[in-house]
Amino acid sequence: MTLTEDQTLGHLLDQMDMAADGTEVSVQDVLDQIGDRSIMPVVLVIALALISPLSGIPGVPTISAIIILLIIGQSLAGRQHLWLPGFLRNRCVRADRMEKAVAFLRRPAAWVDRRSAVRLRILTSGPWRFVTLIACMVVAMIWPFLELIPFMTTIGATAVAFMSFGLLTRDGLYVLCGYGVGALLIGLALVLFKAAI
Repeated sequence: MTLTEDQTLGHLLDQMDMAADGTEVSVQDVLDQIGDRSIMPVVLVIALALISPLSGIPGVPTISAIIILLIIGQSLAGRQHLWLPGFLRNRCVRADRMEKAVAFLRRPAAWVDRRSAVRLRILTSGPWRFVTLIACMVVAMIWPFLELIPFMTTIGATAVAFMSFGLLTRDGLYVLCGYGVGALLIGLALVLFKAAI
């Protein structure tokens, strides 16, 4: 089964581009563009932003982790509309940085979209959906501790992007990829922690 247009990464990147219509882009601008009932697309957009060079801006990985934890926590609690405190909704990045991030992601996103289908649906529904949401939260909780280490946030964001994209498209193969990348991040974090002590 092929994906509908609103399930593709290309569509989400278009929405990120449309949110960047001023000099700055706030979290609220992105929510307004995507909608406050779209749990997985919002998580996916945040993860995609951190795969891009935006992850190198100090504080962005930590703020992104807090937002993901709040959003997924609300989803697990059964909320229908997203709620974020004002200090998070009003966080901004420069619009030109957002546009560069979107341009950076266009080619890999098109590659993923061409290779996506509904597969291994058991991993995207029922108890496994719950497990995947918890896994996204666990990976996001690690980001603040690894923010200053190059590429570590990008690895974690890739894991969350795979898992959230898999849930959005019902493609369990991407969920499995997300588990693998998440396990890599946790392994690297443990190695670094042991080296530090």
